[in-house]
Order: sequence, then C-alpha cells, then structure tokens
Amino acid sequence: MSRPICKAETIKAHRPFCSRRCADIDLGRWFSGSYAVPSRDPEDVEAAIEAAEAAQDRPAKPH
Repeated sequence: MSRPICKAETIKAHRPFCSRRCADIDLGRWFSGSYAVPSRDPEDVEAAIEAAEAAQDRPAKPH
C-alpha cells in the first residue's frame, strides 16, 4: 500500500504512513480543512453557507 502524499510504501512503525513527517502532513490537511467529511445535515449546510458569506464580506489579509 502506498501513500498519496509521497507515494512511498508504508512502514509498520508509522502505519498507515511511511514516516512521522507524512503523518504530520496528513494531520495538518485535516486541521486546515483540506480534507473534510461531507454532511447533508441541513444545519451543517446552513452554517457552511453563512461562513462562506462571512468570508466574502471580510477584506483579504495582507501577506
């Protein structure tokens, strides 16, 4: 089984990842919202719409 992050084979000590680094990258993607589990709950959909509208109303942060 190879990982989608780096394509390396998994190592038993870090399973299902190949290294601690890839595990941390994967966790960071969950925290940032890059990965998400879809929901069809009307309250979740409503909250997502409100969050998207609020984000559009805010000025962009300078880099």
